[in-house]
Amino acid sequence: MSESKKNRPTPKRSEATSKRHALAPVVGKEDKKRAREAARAARIAAREAFMRGDENALPARDKGPARRFVRDFVDARRSVGEFFLPVMIVVLALVWSSSINPPKDPKDVPVTTTISILLMWSVLFISVVDGVLLNRRIKKAVTAKFPGTPTKGLGMYGFLRSTQMRRMRSPKPQVKGGTKLS
Repeated sequence: MSESKKNRPTPKRSEATSKRHALAPVVGKEDKKRAREAARAARIAAREAFMRGDENALPARDKGPARRFVRDFVDARRSVGEFFLPVMIVVLALVWSSSINPPKDPKDVPVTTTISILLMWSVLFISVVDGVLLNRRIKKAVTAKFPGTPTKGLGMYGFLRSTQMRRMRSPKPQVKGGTKLS
């Protein structure tokens, strides 16, 4: 085995550390603050563009003319699903109010509890039926307006949007409720 020599003396520690390069550039407090403010402004601008429905700011799941049409199609109508969350809050309030003064016999169920649970299940059932019908209508309308466009996933996209309260939808609705789409 041959031993190779390095042909130079071992450097002193002070020489070795002076030759090291920093992994990250030295950045001052002002530079960090400016970068943070610029990033914040960029995030705000991107969020506003997304909420406006700007095509360049949308994620892949929301891009395309067919998806825009589905959003407008759903936003132009009222659905039972968008009222599900407020109904659930009412149901919780009714159940809570009936539990404040419980009946003496555990077999006796307060009328408000029964009514609220029936209300919850009926709204849920109507929402699902409305979603199935909406799914069919969306696929039919997209096929008519954009022939040759695949409709896979568009019905579920529309149904999930219809279950959100109108003011909570993102991107924001671009058409008013009750508008007729052509």
